[in-house]
Amino acid sequence: MRSQFLIDSRAPSIEMLTWICGKPVFALQRGTIYIVALFATSCVFCPKALADLGRLQEKYRDMGVEAFGVAARELAATADEARARVETWLNKKLPNSTIPIAFEHTGEMNKLWLVASGSVGDPTIFVVDRDNSITYIGYPEPADPDLLERVLTKVMDGSWDTSAEAKKAHEKWLEVALVHRANGALSIKDFKTALSTIEELKEGFPDNLQYRAHHVKVLLEMMHDFEAGWIVLAGLVRDAIEKNDDRWLLVAMQQLFGSPYDYSRLPFAERFSMGKELSERILTLCPQQDGISRALYYATIAPYFYDSGDKDRAIELVEHAVELVEGSSLPDDQKQECLAQLVQALAEYKG
Repeated sequence: MRSQFLIDSRAPSIEMLTWICGKPVFALQRGTIYIVALFATSCVFCPKALADLGRLQEKYRDMGVEAFGVAARELAATADEARARVETWLNKKLPNSTIPIAFEHTGEMNKLWLVASGSVGDPTIFVVDRDNSITYIGYPEPADPDLLERVLTKVMDGSWDTSAEAKKAHEKWLEVALVHRANGALSIKDFKTALSTIEELKEGFPDNLQYRAHHVKVLLEMMHDFEAGWIVLAGLVRDAIEKNDDRWLLVAMQQLFGSPYDYSRLPFAERFSMGKELSERILTLCPQQDGISRALYYATIAPYFYDSGDKDRAIELVEHAVELVEGSSLPDDQKQECLAQLVQALAEYKG
């Protein structure tokens, strides 16, 4: 994340803000703890979040805590238009705000704070410590409404940065920021940036199966880098076999035989050897599963048998899957969707 500021970096400037209500904060002063909430008038969660910040500020104001909100993503042609929009929103959604509210319509605040930190979603909460360093970046947690207050009290007593909760919060923020960057790069077909970001995610979260599978997909399907892609795919398969976990085994098998890759460019013997071991392990786990899970298992390994020349076994597995889905208690729309996919596979295997 070389182009982005990390937690523990100095907080960016706020001198570009235009203040609408409350006592303006023209600069972040050392010795004060700031809670900066960047929000949008289109955000349904923001009124409550800003009201909650007001209560926190009232509670801890005498201990050197100041909170303020900034509308930093308003798409307006002029400052007057942006102000009018924010004022209308405040009058309707937060008429008695107890914290100062500002806006910035040129995009500078958005660039320096939100884009630079890789943050997504509204509101994004930044906590700036007494040394003017960013010490926390996050979002309101409905399941943990006391999180921000815990952060704040630990920042005040100096114990936040070394706490296990800080480590967990920092990792969560970093993960969200990296996922956002990867998705943005993929949307504009910047595969080099997407690949490097997914590799960061894989390094930071090695047990996340989704990131492992995306790593394979970017290399093989999007970049057509079959040499590097095979190394990554083979590593995923080996880890799945070592873990002997059904989720990992199924994803590895799907990557090895069920994705739209040019498998002719991958090592033939190694690929089928791995497929054989994966299918054996998946079938061993089958008796322990319910009907729908068994149907998924059968459908996932059928392509391996079909590609290896055992078409009868592939047809048998898919037919079993069809029977299990038909006898399941799935909602009718889901059942019909599953059956359509299975029938299509069956028609392909029968030729």
